[in-house]
Amino acid sequence: MWAALPLLCAGAWLLGPASCGAAGLAVSSSERFHFKSWMVQHQKTYSTAEYHHRLQTFVNNRRKINAHNAGNHTFKMGINQFSDMTFAELKQKYLWSEPQNCSATKSNYLRGSGPYPSSVDWRKKGHFVSAVKNQGGCGSCWTFSTTGALESAIAIKTGKMLSLAEQQLVDCAQNFNNHGCKGGLPSQAFEYIRYNKGIMGEATYPYEGKDGTCRFQPKKAIAFVKDVANITIYDEEAMVEAVALYNPVSFAFEVTDDFMLYRKGIYSSTSCQKTPDKVNHAVLAVGYGEENGKPYWIVKNSWGPQWGMNGYFLIERGKNMCGLAACASYPIPLV
Repeated sequence: MWAALPLLCAGAWLLGPASCGAAGLAVSSSERFHFKSWMVQHQKTYSTAEYHHRLQTFVNNRRKINAHNAGNHTFKMGINQFSDMTFAELKQKYLWSEPQNCSATKSNYLRGSGPYPSSVDWRKKGHFVSAVKNQGGCGSCWTFSTTGALESAIAIKTGKMLSLAEQQLVDCAQNFNNHGCKGGLPSQAFEYIRYNKGIMGEATYPYEGKDGTCRFQPKKAIAFVKDVANITIYDEEAMVEAVALYNPVSFAFEVTDDFMLYRKGIYSSTSCQKTPDKVNHAVLAVGYGEENGKPYWIVKNSWGPQWGMNGYFLIERGKNMCGLAACASYPIPLV
């Protein structure tokens, strides 16, 4: 799946302090050491040919991180499980390949006039946010955003925390304009659960991280959707109200290359688009706040707890950053 680059320095990793990597990049002994340590930490093994490509990619990413962190930014980047990948590779494996048109979702959320609390974090209100999960190499983020929102909605209403089946959505929700590992929208997934009359639990329909055949069993459904609240496009203040008063909110945004190496702080980007046709990743806003005068969202991702801030990230609020206000929604559970 990964194309090895020309081996201009075959065996370079065995050489002295400033050998060169796969495409002639000078690689120091320190950088080689960091890469080998990273390989051990993440249990990575490569063929000899692929090793050189991965070494160069890792060194490129590490230098990019160091340069970014030396600058004046509101967020820090860091080494993580994606550090041997190019952004093109991450995009192919983890983000949507089928374009999703958020603007096709009809809004039905009526916003009040506030005021709202200056900060909210559903994780601190009680056991209302489920654990961070890992979608693996499948563009199924939309299913995790969906289950996370519904798990929270049910916990807020009943006090009971469930773990719902993302794999059912991957396998079964195509008739609602979703595409399994190629992408989908939480708003459409909520509608699927509503009309399908339920979603099973993780225990009875475990996650596989690949497209499969629908195996839904109605008698084993454990969670149900009564209605879907679709927030008006670009109405970020309505998202604030919904998170403050009702429930964590699912939203989609456009991931660009610096996001994959996010470590901490308030993410913002000048390279991402803000329109509904460009979003490529769905996540869950579990709260919001402000730091040094900069407002932010607290967001749960689905790349495992080792990514970002224990699986979470902060993103600038109030500017429709990367299109995050283009298609926000949350479910109203039937309990």
